[in-house]
Amino acid sequence: MFAFFKTLRKAARRALVPVAALALAACDPAALGGLGGSSGGPRIDTSQPVPVALLVPRGSGQASDELLANNLENAARLAMRDLQGVQIDLRVYGTAGNAGTAASQAAQAVNDGAQIIVGPLYAEAANAAGVAVAPQNVNVLAFSNNTSIAGGNVFVLGSTFENIANRLVGYAARQGKDRVVVVHAQDVAGQVGRNAIQQAISRSNATLVGTVDYPLSQQGLVAAVPRVKSAVDNSGANAVFMTAAPAAGLPLLSQLLPEAGVSPATTQYVGLTRWDLPPQTLELPGVQGGWFALPDPARSSAFQSQYQAAYGSAPHPLAGLAFDGIAAIGALAAQGNSGALTGAALTQGSGFQGASGIFRLRPDGTNERGLAIATVRDNKVAVIDAAPRGFSGAGF
Repeated sequence: MFAFFKTLRKAARRALVPVAALALAACDPAALGGLGGSSGGPRIDTSQPVPVALLVPRGSGQASDELLANNLENAARLAMRDLQGVQIDLRVYGTAGNAGTAASQAAQAVNDGAQIIVGPLYAEAANAAGVAVAPQNVNVLAFSNNTSIAGGNVFVLGSTFENIANRLVGYAARQGKDRVVVVHAQDVAGQVGRNAIQQAISRSNATLVGTVDYPLSQQGLVAAVPRVKSAVDNSGANAVFMTAAPAAGLPLLSQLLPEAGVSPATTQYVGLTRWDLPPQTLELPGVQGGWFALPDPARSSAFQSQYQAAYGSAPHPLAGLAFDGIAAIGALAAQGNSGALTGAALTQGSGFQGASGIFRLRPDGTNERGLAIATVRDNKVAVIDAAPRGFSGAGF
């Protein structure tokens, strides 16, 4: 098992490092975070091409950043092809993956005429870009999922732990899995995940009956298992929510918990991360029957097929965020409203159709995304609660 865990962890690291980077970047309070939403933004002439700046991590010297930068630009241009009656004047700027360059490039983009910014990727860079262009009343649709930078003129497009936790906790409570023990690592991602689950529980009919943390190491995971068993037994928990990713503890937890007597038959395993990435995770005996959330499979598949047909390769998992930013701008401009790029317009309640399903931006700079609930059956993903197609459906 440990040899398999090591191999899986290496494969998962290659697949998920960019996602983890989004979750872990920028732990300090953002200069604009927490200030609430912005109703401001420039007025535009919707009969003319809309000037949009796309900030991507090009120029960092890292092959992974260059690949993602190209995929983000490709996805943005793919979205532009779908727009009806709207033209986008897209200009692309490289941030080199750092905050200082992102700030200077954002300022340059506005000087060049950009009236909204899509990107950049990393949280510090997105925060810096937002600060740089706030005096010009320009909004930023960042690719980050770090909600600590959201607020003011910065909106995050990435799928957030809060959104995922709300969906999973709400579904679990409706299925009677409403007495929850949270198991999380002591690192930043684990703590953010724990907080998201606890907040979701406080807004639902579920009850938090225990929390178990552990150092992110093999020894720490092994030592935590008896504590999880004790927490479940002493509280009568019927669900265990885990923040562990396939690259960081899930294989070991999913093996050791059943062996310790925390039976998945009576205690529902629920994961805050994607259990289908990398696909080898689906082969783990301990994840069979577990629940996790994922983007609308139909919409995601359609986007992947469209991207493959246009560019001859599969899109990076984060490429769809650029598609979403352009799709939202195009949908708003198509309404013919000169205030299409203001915070008030960007946060319209009906939301937008994106690469992976419906989404909407919230006045506090965070977002809501329509997610499906999936389980693992016979080493395959099976959707057990479909992603909502509108914001009045289940999950919202």
